[in-house]
Amino acid sequence: MEETVIVSAARTPIGKLGGVLKSFSAAELGGIAIKEVVERANLSVEEIDDVVFGTVLQGGQGQLPSRQALRNAGLSWDTRTETINKVCASGMRSVMLGDLLIRSGESKIVIAGGMESMSNTPYYAKDVRFGHKLGHSSLQDGILMDGLTCSFTGVHMGNYGNEVSVIENLSREQQDEWALRSHELAVNAIKSGYFTEEIVSIEVNDKKKTSIISTDEGPREGTSIDQLSKLSPVFGKDGTITAGNAPGINDGAAALSLMTKTEALHKGLTPIAKIIGSASVAVEAKDFPRTPGYVIQKLLNKVNKRVEDIDLFEINEAFASVVLASAKIAEIPLEKINVNGGAIALGHPIGASGARIIVTLINALKRRGGGLGIAAICSGGGQGDAVLIEVK
Repeated sequence: MEETVIVSAARTPIGKLGGVLKSFSAAELGGIAIKEVVERANLSVEEIDDVVFGTVLQGGQGQLPSRQALRNAGLSWDTRTETINKVCASGMRSVMLGDLLIRSGESKIVIAGGMESMSNTPYYAKDVRFGHKLGHSSLQDGILMDGLTCSFTGVHMGNYGNEVSVIENLSREQQDEWALRSHELAVNAIKSGYFTEEIVSIEVNDKKKTSIISTDEGPREGTSIDQLSKLSPVFGKDGTITAGNAPGINDGAAALSLMTKTEALHKGLTPIAKIIGSASVAVEAKDFPRTPGYVIQKLLNKVNKRVEDIDLFEINEAFASVVLASAKIAEIPLEKINVNGGAIALGHPIGASGARIIVTLINALKRRGGGLGIAAICSGGGQGDAVLIEVK
């Protein structure tokens, strides 16, 4: 069975809720990322066999958002596609499925990734289809209903983040310190130009001016532990999760071009990374915050590696407690994790984040001269996914 290589990878800047990217649909953001990786790999649009793309908040997006995205990127009608919804793992699962398509021989070239415009997610009016006869009516927030609330219990994801912090004995101070680290590292990465290679700039037109957006909107220079410690808990008065040690609600997209090593050599392309393996786990829904730790352990066992063999880890910062708990479970040194900040600072466009952290991991390894890296992410419903890559 042939191995899968990554030939190009890119992401959009990440915008805040109602921020600089609010005028773009998820499919438009996805199209921008897809177009960029196709151009970086010097591929013709007719060569792309499949686009596998994740998105979570599909209400109001129209039929088959991944199909819209590939057409926005200028790809051929002949290119096959499927839209993946695995909540926050959607983008990563898309890459994993793309890898399987390549390894199985079903496809030669696949574009995989994820996209989300949380800013454009609608409210739902669920009692009007057959007429609202009498009494009050209410709207349901699509972001909360389809993205951030457990479908089994009706509990917000943050409540389970709180529970895990208690189970793993994680203090509010530890979580705030991790949040501060996320912002400081992200700000440093931006100032140092570490994200320049992975970000495709976006032209934003409004009534007054045209702007070129080339950096993430979320990282806050000057964030202090004093500021973070003063924020009130969001999920219960005795909780430890605040707006400061959780990610924002965001817009963005990320994409990667995948093919066999043989195909890359045939085309004279130099791979930027190789996919060595991947793994998935499933647990009780309320235990989802610990799944990155579980799935990292499973993946390491699968490929016969140890934590010591892995140079860098990207663990999506769904909450600070997710990273800290997962690091504790898998016994990962914190200094190896999210070395350029994570979703607490950068943002968490939920359908895109799984692909985004792979893109960021590739570039972080490249700056260090190569090595092995694992990207891992949790998802609502009690699942987790991880991918092991090598950069030479």
